[in-house]
Amino acid sequence: MAKLSTEELLGQFKELTLLELSEFVKAFEEEFGVTAAAPVAVAAAAGAPGAPAAEEAAEQDEFDVVLESAGDKKIQVIKEVRGLTSLGLKEAKDLVESAPKAVLEKVDKAAAEKAKEALEGAGATVTLK
Repeated sequence: MAKLSTEELLGQFKELTLLELSEFVKAFEEEFGVTAAAPVAVAAAAGAPGAPAAEEAAEQDEFDVVLESAGDKKIQVIKEVRGLTSLGLKEAKDLVESAPKAVLEKVDKAAAEKAKEALEGAGATVTLK
């Protein structure tokens, strides 16, 4: 197998959805026995004291749409999740059943509110973070 350059690898990662990339990171961690979360937590903790929480909330332009629960109409919620993401039926079902879980990550406010409205219309409980 030919070795890929860093640029080629980055190009491949750009084509993945956030959920696919998350699955890749998990598989990478298992394969090589490493954890990518530790440095991220340290970086987040180091950056947190410098910015007041009120200022951060006012400047937030990216939101995560988090499915808290599917409610009574799980099939409708799965359909909405599939419509909002590029997930297949099994992946969408797994995401809904593993709630609370992020459906969309780092989307603008309008897209986040539209997704929240669609999921709540299907009977789900949703929060924006």
